[in-house]
Amino acid sequence: MRILLLFLVVVSSAFSQGHYPKDSFSSPLDIPILLSGTFGELRSNHFHSGLDIKTQQREGLTVYSIAEGYISRIKVSAWGYGKALYITHPNGYTSVYAHLQKFTPEIETYIKKRQYDKKSFEIEIFPSANELPVVQKQAVAYSGNTGGSGGPHLHFEIRETASEKPINPLHFGLKVPDSEAPTILGLFAYPLSDNAHINNTYSTQQLKITKQKDGSFLADSVYAFGTIGFGINAYDRQDKTYNKNGVYKIEMLVNGTSQLSYRFDSFSFDETRLINTLIDYEYLITHRQRVQQSFKIRGNQLSIYERALNDGKLLIDNNTTYNATLLIKDFNNNETVIRIPIQGRTKPKDSIIKAPNSGELLIATREQNYTFPIGSVHFPANTFYDDFYIDLQSDTTTITIHNNKVPVHNFYNLTFDVTKYSEEDKKQLFIAAVNSRGKLSYENTVKKENLFTTRTRTLGKFTLAKDTIPPKIVPVNFKKEQWLTNFRNLQLKITDDLSGISDYKAFINGEWILMEYEPKNNTLTFDFDDFKSKETKHNFELIVTDAVGNSTTFTSTFYRKN
Repeated sequence: MRILLLFLVVVSSAFSQGHYPKDSFSSPLDIPILLSGTFGELRSNHFHSGLDIKTQQREGLTVYSIAEGYISRIKVSAWGYGKALYITHPNGYTSVYAHLQKFTPEIETYIKKRQYDKKSFEIEIFPSANELPVVQKQAVAYSGNTGGSGGPHLHFEIRETASEKPINPLHFGLKVPDSEAPTILGLFAYPLSDNAHINNTYSTQQLKITKQKDGSFLADSVYAFGTIGFGINAYDRQDKTYNKNGVYKIEMLVNGTSQLSYRFDSFSFDETRLINTLIDYEYLITHRQRVQQSFKIRGNQLSIYERALNDGKLLIDNNTTYNATLLIKDFNNNETVIRIPIQGRTKPKDSIIKAPNSGELLIATREQNYTFPIGSVHFPANTFYDDFYIDLQSDTTTITIHNNKVPVHNFYNLTFDVTKYSEEDKKQLFIAAVNSRGKLSYENTVKKENLFTTRTRTLGKFTLAKDTIPPKIVPVNFKKEQWLTNFRNLQLKITDDLSGISDYKAFINGEWILMEYEPKNNTLTFDFDDFKSKETKHNFELIVTDAVGNSTTFTSTFYRKN
């Protein structure tokens, strides 16, 4: 029995360290692999779950299956991954290809039939294992810029099929030239206990660092007392690119002993929003830069840590010296070293006094309810990562919930009382977030009699707004009564000034047609390859509706011979 248990422990340990097949998968593109985004890279409220592979600033490059298998999922959306393809392989992994321009003809025909059956551009289907089999290096799609993409590239992932956990694709033998060590933009020190202070203050300090002859960095001496921690703002660059990508591994040593270490090998989608416990969230909101903390705060349940002694926090005693070292590495093991000398020193009498807390203490693990004359707020337990003093304000038209410098993990409910409004007004009212410039943005609003409610993960100012203006529709590449025989597509621009586009439907001669929505440039496009008719005169109709129900109908006629 002991031998069996030992064997299981060894196998489990070996698997957890990532013994991935190095020669099972080929490249998804037939060009050199250069990256604009790395695995685990810090993004808004999530870690990047794959590699962003550069496509030479153009669309339409052939995308290949990296191994034999079958297409197990196809998703088409105006947002997120845009057009995406998932291929399940027999060795226990699934590859993902996203932001695609289009699929290869067989797959394009397969998905369009289902879009027409459902009468919807956005669709998600799960083909069976025998419907769309593929072999290694088979063309399956063409690279693009659909969905939430900020420019032409291929988003590529490898996931464990059973758990759907994404794994760093570089573990599978994909080669990316990288001989450059990570770059450091800033080093920060944090007081973490009530009595902690750093360089005579109770606030976070950016530390001065100086590059040494050996390429390492030395921080100015830190004078501190109590529990403290460190954070770094860093990026990595691969050869032949100028993109500022994420680093792979961070380790902190204290007096030569490893105290904290994490690296981006794998994570689960369920934990990805916990990125907000890894970074200095307030600094991100204030300075638009991400500082990775080499200590764990309350609520940080991330699985990326190899080691976290005392959660990476340093307890500094008076008249005691410490030497902290931060090692920042990329996947190719290029390393940047920062050394931080620390001297324990109790607070001098003339040090800056710690500012008192204001507001009401919110206990993160408890359910909290707050009521106002115009509405209410309900925070379920564990909406937030940690306790904090919350500031809540309300007047006759707005509810202000603290500020956006505190991260929110789970959705909470915000409700407005709309008793005083007429039934006609209620139809065009919605809950809106108000940014610092006074700009309104639609919050998904559930209307029930005299109460309007939204579920949100944003803090700040909210109000009721009224949208009375229907969407606008403008034809882009055609005019009424025009001959379009030689046109490849029909294109229109749709916009809405406030609550946003909610739905659209298009018809030719009364029959529903598939129009692809691209919100980045507000266009709807119909491909004439989908159109077969013996007639030459055709009636076109487009109905666009915004989030509160305002609707616009556009009609036109055109002529075309097949």
